[in-house]
Amino acid sequence: MKHLSVLLTIFIMITVVSCNSLNSASGSDHEKINGLFFNYYEARLKFYPIDATTNGDNRYNDLFLNTISQSHRNELRKFYRGYLDSLLLFDRAAMEYNDQISFDVLKWECEINLEGLKYHDELLPINQFWSLTLTMGQLGSGQGIQPFKTVKDYHDFLSRINGFSQWADTAVQNMRMGILKGYVLPAVLAERVIPQLSAMTIDDATSLIFYYPIQHFPTEFSGEEKSRLTEDYSRAIREKLIPSYQKLLDFFQKEYLPASRSTAGIASVPDGTDYYNYLIKQSTTTEMTADEIFELGNREVARIREEMGKIKEQVGYKGDLKSFFEYLYKDQQFFPFKTPQEVLDGYEVIHTKEMPQVNKMFSLQPKTKFEVRQTEAFRSASASAEYQQGSADGSRPGIFYAPILDATKYNATGMETLFLHEAIPGHHFQISLQQENESLPAFRKFIWFNAYGEGWALYSESLGEELGLYTDPYQKFGNLSDEMHRAIRLVVDVGLHVKGWTREQAIQFSLDNEAIDYAGAAAEIERYMAIPGQALSYKIGQLKILELRAKAQKELGDQFSYPEFHEVMLRNGCLPLAVLESDFNNWLKEKKEKR
Repeated sequence: MKHLSVLLTIFIMITVVSCNSLNSASGSDHEKINGLFFNYYEARLKFYPIDATTNGDNRYNDLFLNTISQSHRNELRKFYRGYLDSLLLFDRAAMEYNDQISFDVLKWECEINLEGLKYHDELLPINQFWSLTLTMGQLGSGQGIQPFKTVKDYHDFLSRINGFSQWADTAVQNMRMGILKGYVLPAVLAERVIPQLSAMTIDDATSLIFYYPIQHFPTEFSGEEKSRLTEDYSRAIREKLIPSYQKLLDFFQKEYLPASRSTAGIASVPDGTDYYNYLIKQSTTTEMTADEIFELGNREVARIREEMGKIKEQVGYKGDLKSFFEYLYKDQQFFPFKTPQEVLDGYEVIHTKEMPQVNKMFSLQPKTKFEVRQTEAFRSASASAEYQQGSADGSRPGIFYAPILDATKYNATGMETLFLHEAIPGHHFQISLQQENESLPAFRKFIWFNAYGEGWALYSESLGEELGLYTDPYQKFGNLSDEMHRAIRLVVDVGLHVKGWTREQAIQFSLDNEAIDYAGAAAEIERYMAIPGQALSYKIGQLKILELRAKAQKELGDQFSYPEFHEVMLRNGCLPLAVLESDFNNWLKEKKEKR
């Protein structure tokens, strides 16, 4: 790792110097700034090799960097500082329009990451929702983004196992430091981590998910290659992976859980309130305050409750809204499935039903293929439905993962809205079109801003009626339930992290305002406790896109076109909301001038 750190430092120095020299080199301003964009993307991949794998770039599939080490964070700070300084040497006003957007995006990206490095999330490296302890299982499963097609692919993951072992050692060191300084998880979250770690420490290595690639070799591998790789993988699992997970498990059980805090919000750690304010900015890409978001959330909850009441009356239910929620979670008509395959088939029916209208409303559609899959068993107990992007070259499809613990308990009322969000025209359309867009510099093809990405997906849910869905009032209620879920997040996330709400208080607020059982509400609240601020982005982004659409409809009248508006929203990939709004206003101005 020390050798790798030296190489990274040298690479940063070379690329930043070359970026600075672009300003005095011959060639157009467009070529110069795009040289910087190219160098930034190439340099960034060395800091985020798992992102490279996700993007379908296999050059760094063997790297698993110790991202929580102080040396790595120092190098990352130099990286963002160097590229920001190089970027600011350019005259934005003199650039081509698309380069101006790229300038704005890169400036935001560098500045927000530099600001984030002031805080100490490296002391909180593991939680039950997003952690490399979970990512490692997905990578090694042989069914995710890490390829296992060649002998080199197998050796690449063996190298990543070595990197994970080093990361796990640092994680323990950092968490011990966190205990001393007051940076610790809430005890309930530490409790949730323990069974996840325990599942990776079983004696029978062949039962672990990491053994799957050994049980499913490509047919073209020779007998000698299979034998050698089986031995290498068995040894790595026994001697590195299991001991690393065991070390983490022992630490959590014996040291970390007893030292964990009783409070729910991040304000309880040093500089926690300032950190949360930063996370609001990072997640929403706005300057909104916690109080503004809290008030907005309460207004949205009240509005959506009123819409829910109308559906309750439409279906003839006589009880109050809270009892209607319970009815939706208990009545057998809402649990029609017997097997996981029936659930997956149900999503395919939705897909088929909506596509005729999707084709009318979206002239811009991706080429990347799409699949629906059941979430892997090892993580399904704590996983939410999610979308995993395909590769830019089309070799790996986009995948909508549905966690199905028990098909007979899989509630059907939210399936249409969920599919619109995670799949089509939500994440699959937006992310795939971004990756396929050859007019974008590479760094913009793969960049992610939660407010835009999740805002687009939530906006997609609002298109259900136009896409031929929500004809069943219970499916429409499912849509309102999901919208309510995102509105509740604005209230409980701020409540937990700024206003001193307890876990139980936040759970009760959810139970009072949405169709969710106690276990589901608890899991969601614990998610917000684990990743503060992230859940704010959905509703903030959706409301901005709806605001822009309403403005276009008002000012264009009969000339408003859904396909054209959606193309404007999707054509530039993921953007900070202010950049999205600026681009939209430029389009609207040009559109009106041509009338």
